[in-house]
Amino acid sequence: MMMESKRRVVQVRKLSEIVVKSGSLVFREIVHVALFSMITSAFLLPLVFLLRIPVALVLLPLVYAPLVTGVVYASHSVMTGKRAKVKEVFRGAVRHFAASAVFGYVCALFVLILASSWWYYGGKGGMLSFALAIFQTYFVGMFFLSQIYTLPLVVQEGMGIFSAMGRSVKLFIAHPMYSIGAFIQLLSIGVLLLLTVIGFAFLFVGIAGFYLNAVTANVLPKKDEESGSRSSDGDQAEGAAWSFERQDAGLLSR
Repeated sequence: MMMESKRRVVQVRKLSEIVVKSGSLVFREIVHVALFSMITSAFLLPLVFLLRIPVALVLLPLVYAPLVTGVVYASHSVMTGKRAKVKEVFRGAVRHFAASAVFGYVCALFVLILASSWWYYGGKGGMLSFALAIFQTYFVGMFFLSQIYTLPLVVQEGMGIFSAMGRSVKLFIAHPMYSIGAFIQLLSIGVLLLLTVIGFAFLFVGIAGFYLNAVTANVLPKKDEESGSRSSDGDQAEGAAWSFERQDAGLLSR
């Protein structure tokens, strides 16, 4: 029992180290970053600009969310030393389609809660209504903050979506400041790239794929090779196969 607990001790690196190493990885894999981002944007832009809002809200979680998970999957393949091709995005999207679609619809529900809260309470006026709208905003924000690890857990650990969402909440509670900092960092990158629509379309999702994989791997227990090889799911084995130590020794030295 003692030996098992020692194996699963989590030695979390500082977020600043993760940001630096992730930035270096993104720079070295900029071709993959751009290609992965362009694939998702090729589906996102028509959904947003050509379809009516109700139709887009229905199709976005069904189409875009699996593609984002596919980018996380393909990014993880690159990080574990594989020669990932563009088709890995679609392979990951198909493999985790159900989990991604469910997660997408849950996220869409919370976005609708936020929008309807400001539409309803914001139109009323008064301090109480404003306070309720702020509370709803805080509630929705905490949900998205607590789910920062969900998609990487689905990919790296082969978890079901609800198990991954619950595990993400636990990781957030265990590492609150780290999680908040990681979320703010990702949000800042998205806002800056959004100022230039082209930059967002060509970079953001790819950057997020590598960054979220690195952020999540940093808070997961470092299993030994034996426990990794005993995993019955291919994604679980891959999850145990990547670490910054391996990256320092191999991937970044290419």
